[in-house]
Amino acid sequence: MERKVCGGSSGKTYKKIEERKVWRMKPMFTETCLGGGGGGVQLMRPIRLPEPTGRLTGTTPEIFEGGFRSVIRRAVVIGNGFSGAENQCIGLVRALGLSGRHSLYRVTRPRGGVNGWLHWLPVSLHKKVDYLVKRICGDSRFQLTSPVKNGLSQVLEADVKQIAKIAHQTFDRDGPLLVVASGRDTISIASSIKRLAPENVFVVQIQHPRSHLNRWITPREPPDRHVVLTVGALHQADSAALRTAASAWNDELAVLPKPLLVVNVGGPASNCPYGVDLAKQLTKMLRSVLWSCGSIRISFSRRTPENVANIIVKEFGNNPKVYIWDGEDPNPHMGHLAWADAFVITADSVSMLSEACSTGKPVYVIGAERCTWKFSDFQKSLRERGVVRPFTGSEDLSENWSYSPLNDLTEAARRVNEALAEQGWRIHA
Repeated sequence: MERKVCGGSSGKTYKKIEERKVWRMKPMFTETCLGGGGGGVQLMRPIRLPEPTGRLTGTTPEIFEGGFRSVIRRAVVIGNGFSGAENQCIGLVRALGLSGRHSLYRVTRPRGGVNGWLHWLPVSLHKKVDYLVKRICGDSRFQLTSPVKNGLSQVLEADVKQIAKIAHQTFDRDGPLLVVASGRDTISIASSIKRLAPENVFVVQIQHPRSHLNRWITPREPPDRHVVLTVGALHQADSAALRTAASAWNDELAVLPKPLLVVNVGGPASNCPYGVDLAKQLTKMLRSVLWSCGSIRISFSRRTPENVANIIVKEFGNNPKVYIWDGEDPNPHMGHLAWADAFVITADSVSMLSEACSTGKPVYVIGAERCTWKFSDFQKSLRERGVVRPFTGSEDLSENWSYSPLNDLTEAARRVNEALAEQGWRIHA
């Protein structure tokens, strides 16, 4: 094929030696040749598209349809009703650029009565047993699936066949479906969706390994090809969320005397047990560092035992330097992460520690010596990285220290994107 080169004074003819048909979209590139006048001339190498077969003139070539079906534009989050698990899913979805483009489905178990003794059963079997019990007892009000209000949107009961059907039916229009799940009860749901729609979904299971899922993200477990290791838990406290929180809480928190110490109290766990003894230890240590603080703000979690909270409230409830969140006003947690100068956090809360350690601000831990199993490994990992220090009560909180913040969220998102690319898929930014 011959082409006339414009811009050269000699008007020479150049011959294209080899002509290739391009069947997939590839980046167009330029080549430079010298014209008679010595000026550089940019030639755009032509890309030949295949002739459409059996299609009407003017319709979209198949090459573009294939690309459209390889782009992920939405996600499904499968949660278990616990904020710690669901926040990890939503945090990853945000990090992948799909914030506001996800639907939340929830795996729920029957509650009340004998159901507290049936949590060892698989969710599906648990529901069948509960259904039979209620039928025998004459309770016709029982519903196997019912939407639950989430405040901002409606959260639906996770239904394997329904989600797989959505993935199938919308694939040509919206591309593959990203499914992100977390929590023991969600494993069977996520793996079943993958089994029913293997060509239409990409499944990420947080915390629990399954070889037939696409990616498994977990803190500090034995690695495998499809496993992404993290130091701590994923969360929603990314830089964008913290900037938003800083603005939203500016009027209330910016005016507080500095340094601002934020104290987060969780609750005892089987592998990190404690009671009023830790509460008394904490109040004693806080009294010792009060002189070096401009202000202190204390928050309890839903897991905090009442007797633990009562000891702390009794000690600091009337102290003008101390504010204790009562659980009724808007939750200041994100504002605290944005505005705090330092943190004191009980060792049981992997989520709160992971969030605080992503800020780069000083984080002190109380109760780490009580932890066993994976809790102990987590605390050891944080200490080895220099992101936490034990709270002793002898600290001068006006003295700052720094470290390289945990970056699990960004790393996990990067690894998911790599895995998608291996499959020929990508996320629509």
